[in-house]
Amino acid sequence: MAKSLYETLGISENANNDEIKKAYRKLARQYHPDVNKSPEAEEKFKEINAAYEILSDSEKKAAYDQYGDSMFNGQSFGDFSRHHKGQNLNDLLNAIFGNFGGYNRNGSSFNGFGGYANFGNFGEYNNDIDLDIEASTKIPLKTAIIGGNLKFTLNNSSFELKIPEGISNGTKLRAKGKGRKLGNITGDAIITINISTEKNFEIDGIDLIQEIYVPLKIMLFGGDMVVNTIQKDITIKIPKNVQSGLKMRVEGMGFKDRKNGKQGDLLLKLRALLPNSDDLSPELKNLMLKEL
Repeated sequence: MAKSLYETLGISENANNDEIKKAYRKLARQYHPDVNKSPEAEEKFKEINAAYEILSDSEKKAAYDQYGDSMFNGQSFGDFSRHHKGQNLNDLLNAIFGNFGGYNRNGSSFNGFGGYANFGNFGEYNNDIDLDIEASTKIPLKTAIIGGNLKFTLNNSSFELKIPEGISNGTKLRAKGKGRKLGNITGDAIITINISTEKNFEIDGIDLIQEIYVPLKIMLFGGDMVVNTIQKDITIKIPKNVQSGLKMRVEGMGFKDRKNGKQGDLLLKLRALLPNSDDLSPELKNLMLKEL
């Protein structure tokens, strides 16, 4: 006795429920019209849905196992569906199963065969499709520290990505509904944030290290100095006789820890800015050669 529904799903007549579901999900993924643009994909997808709905239902399967393709006038299921193209196959199949063994007494219907809009009602297939898009972007160091909005274009869609204050390098942000689409389902965009490197700056955990060059006069005798930091200009007081490489701490001007709210600091690493010896007066040159 021919039983072409099993052929439609590519399984044996002894397949168990798990094997039926696995075969269905594989084929549905292959032939879904939103994924497969070939002309025959939609009809094939409908056949797969109907075969799965029949074979995954114990009562429908029992009726089909008893009568096989005689339920479809002796035709294979694919030929039967193509022969009745343009007719309401929901009604045809309900009538068929209602006439065999008293099935469909409660008005069960074949929703999946009528069209692929109801695809989400079948099995767990939608949960297995990864509609998310992976992407990455670079942001300025200042944006990483204080936060802000970044205009982002992905998948032919432009949107604003909110950058939280204190974001760390490599953090992944999720933009809801900005991924790929499948029917009425849309995935998300998973965007990896990379912080642009900037000259004279280094990230150390939640602290920020900035290397600054201090005139030799201030290194030797001390004094005030204006420093252009990432966030704003500040004035620091440098003591006399400091050594090159010394770090001065400015509290609260580093990264904010997004887990505990702790604020990091800015560490100013002092480097001596030596004058050009050719610009020194002969008297100062001789004095320095004598004293240093």
